[in-house]
Amino acid sequence: MFAAPPVLETTVFTKLPPELSKLGQRSAWAEARGGKYHSFLEGPSFDRAGNLYCVDIPYGRIFRISPEGRWTVFAEYDGEPNGLKIHRDGSIYVADQKNGLLRFDAKTGERTVVVDRPHGERFKGLNDLVFANNGDIYFTDQGRSDLKSPHGRVYRLTARGSLEVVFDGLAAPNGLALNKQQTMLYVAVTCANQILGVVIEHGDAIGKAYVTVQMLGGPRGPDGMAVDEEGNIVAVAAGFGTVWMFSRFGEPLYRIKSCTGLRTTNVAYGGPDRSTLYITEGEAGAILQVRLPTPGVTLYSHM
Repeated sequence: MFAAPPVLETTVFTKLPPELSKLGQRSAWAEARGGKYHSFLEGPSFDRAGNLYCVDIPYGRIFRISPEGRWTVFAEYDGEPNGLKIHRDGSIYVADQKNGLLRFDAKTGERTVVVDRPHGERFKGLNDLVFANNGDIYFTDQGRSDLKSPHGRVYRLTARGSLEVVFDGLAAPNGLALNKQQTMLYVAVTCANQILGVVIEHGDAIGKAYVTVQMLGGPRGPDGMAVDEEGNIVAVAAGFGTVWMFSRFGEPLYRIKSCTGLRTTNVAYGGPDRSTLYITEGEAGAILQVRLPTPGVTLYSHM
């Protein structure tokens, strides 16, 4: 057990404009969750020009938000986009619960399927993804997995095009992050309330897996994650209006509190010095921000 860490307060960077609200429009995703949604934001990621991309799960939209906070719809399609990351060539990759792993051309918005039938079977429902520095893509296939049915997986699609299972039998694998040295893959396992550390050995072999953080309390568990230059892990506590920062040893360093709703979902470091953390919050349709003492690691998109 640790003492309660210091609290950092957030501010609102920007909110979904009223004209982009879909409240009252039909969404199978929203109906399955018993609620009415104007949007549900996830998957924040910055391009080299400082634009922030994020997804809207129930209405199949990808937003592009300018550095000044202006929103445009980059893409709208029949899907349930959840995770989003940007390739260093500028293309947009999306982990889509309905359609698999997708790629969007950043200039034209043209959509292509990267992979949707691994080994001849459908994915259960993709959730999040992260690029390694060598171009490999790690992504989670969560579906409806939970503690009573722990069938979630983590995949790796190598830059050479081979697909392999990194981890099987997980209770809702969710967010992913890699440390600066690319020696540790962190996996948020929502229903187990854990963050796992999976060792990546020399030659990209997958080594042992450990519980790096055992989170206490919270209505759901960890969601989206990111890592800073010192190896600290920021992890969203889903449904708790909170982002936790842990050291690489699992010690809680800060609690970052939402200034709006409780449905914090994911995070991305941005700004000129990569020291501002941006947080998607689904209840208010807001992008929150907070300054942190250490910049986030340089992602593949900016290499």
